[in-house]
Amino acid sequence: MNRRQSLENIPIEKINILNPRERNRKIANEIKKNIEDVGLKRPITVSRRLDFTDGKEYDLVCGQGRLEAYIANNQTEIPAIVIDADEEETLIMSLVENIARRNYSPTELLQGIKQLKDKGYSCAEIARKTGFTAEYINQISKLLFRGEERLINAVYTDRIPLNVAIDISDADDKDVQNVLREAYEAGQIRGNKLAFVKELIERRIKKGKSIYKKKCSAKQLTAQDVQALYEQEIKRTKLIIAKNDRVENSLIFVTQSIKSLLGNENFYNLLKAEELEKLPKYLAERLQIHG
Repeated sequence: MNRRQSLENIPIEKINILNPRERNRKIANEIKKNIEDVGLKRPITVSRRLDFTDGKEYDLVCGQGRLEAYIANNQTEIPAIVIDADEEETLIMSLVENIARRNYSPTELLQGIKQLKDKGYSCAEIARKTGFTAEYINQISKLLFRGEERLINAVYTDRIPLNVAIDISDADDKDVQNVLREAYEAGQIRGNKLAFVKELIERRIKKGKSIYKKKCSAKQLTAQDVQALYEQEIKRTKLIIAKNDRVENSLIFVTQSIKSLLGNENFYNLLKAEELEKLPKYLAERLQIHG
């Protein structure tokens, strides 16, 4: 559909950021410096609001980083392409633009999906507008509705497949270990990911589904607070992976040592005499993997 558009200089104070994104400080500084050095290469895109009472005449479609750089440089106006679109269309365009550039965070994507769901869009409609499959949107919406922040974070950091996250969410605390075992046997979770998911399940059982603690007396979290907590969770995950690497290396050493001993005829005959020549299933599998 062709939209009427125009290029205008508009007051920054009249722009409403409909779908705000939390940007990495380093990237924000790079955008700011680039604009200072060579100017604004590409105007931002906004839509004109039909009904407003807060003094904000425009909704931002794309260009939040450029807008924030202008604000940081104490500018009062910014070049913008003004299009005709209602609030829902603007939200969808903003969400799709972020997804297309592959620079969205889990929080941003989920916020966008939730906004569209709250506005009455079905999973199929959201999928059609964003490029995801309806099944994917349906499963993510299920995790979102259940408050599964730990599982959602693991999915979007590529540490656990979405279908496994759904299975964990569906299972009770007693059955969740069976889900993990089945995922391992199917080859969906191995190595570093296995250690991470085990730790995730333990924390989910002990501390709940949410990554962030909720206290009635505590102040409301700001975007900066959420970002800090998210980065803290990433650091903790890296420590878990490093620990798993050390364990994995030790296990490889032990496995190779046992394999070497089993290759010794005298040692094998001794085991046979003591009726110990049959290895535990897990150890036998390890020897086959590293054979």
